[in-house]
Amino acid sequence: MKTSHSIMRRRGGFTLMELVLAMGICAIVLAAINAIFFTALRLRETTSRAVDESLPVEQALTTLRRDLQGAMPPSTNGIMSGDFRVGDITSLGLNQNVSIELYATTGALHDNQPWGEVQRVTYELRSAGATATGRDLIRSVTRNLLATITPAPDDQWMMGNVQSLDFDCYDGTQWRTAWDTTMGDTNLPMAVRVRIQLAGNDAGNRQPIVIVVPIDTQTHSATNQTQGATS
Repeated sequence: MKTSHSIMRRRGGFTLMELVLAMGICAIVLAAINAIFFTALRLRETTSRAVDESLPVEQALTTLRRDLQGAMPPSTNGIMSGDFRVGDITSLGLNQNVSIELYATTGALHDNQPWGEVQRVTYELRSAGATATGRDLIRSVTRNLLATITPAPDDQWMMGNVQSLDFDCYDGTQWRTAWDTTMGDTNLPMAVRVRIQLAGNDAGNRQPIVIVVPIDTQTHSATNQTQGATS
């Protein structure tokens, strides 16, 4: 009788020590799961932030490269030609100086718009506000090039948090910080180097974004065309 009572008591449940151990193990497992979950959330936020920051940069570089590759060269007859200027210059329709102005064949053609593919494009940095760490890179486009009154360019925000924007032109022997086909440069540069320095607390330790775009377009003067036809 005593033996049966002891067996029933042992089968009745867990001891207090066993419950304490089980609760401790559950707490450790839950803490580990919680740490892994919040680590995954932070990693996701960091990855999303990095992607969001890099996407405007990639789009800006792609647009810059396309505009430079579509740059129109100057010509003596003024037909199908465009100016190319780099440096601290003044562009028509803008209230501040720009870093580069060029005529590019990158305009999109639409049935409901009378503009051709040639457009005047400028790039400049503008203030992003008192609380911003850097400035905004703005692309301004003028489509109506034959208007009697200078039209206001259409501004396109490319990217923010920019500290500096520099263009260098390669003339075949050296890189130059200024280029102006209206002031003596008779042709486009052989290549253009774009350097974008991002702003921030670690701007001094951050490498600038640099791309080099070859310019393949060459100008053929009327004299050269005549000689080529008679030779």
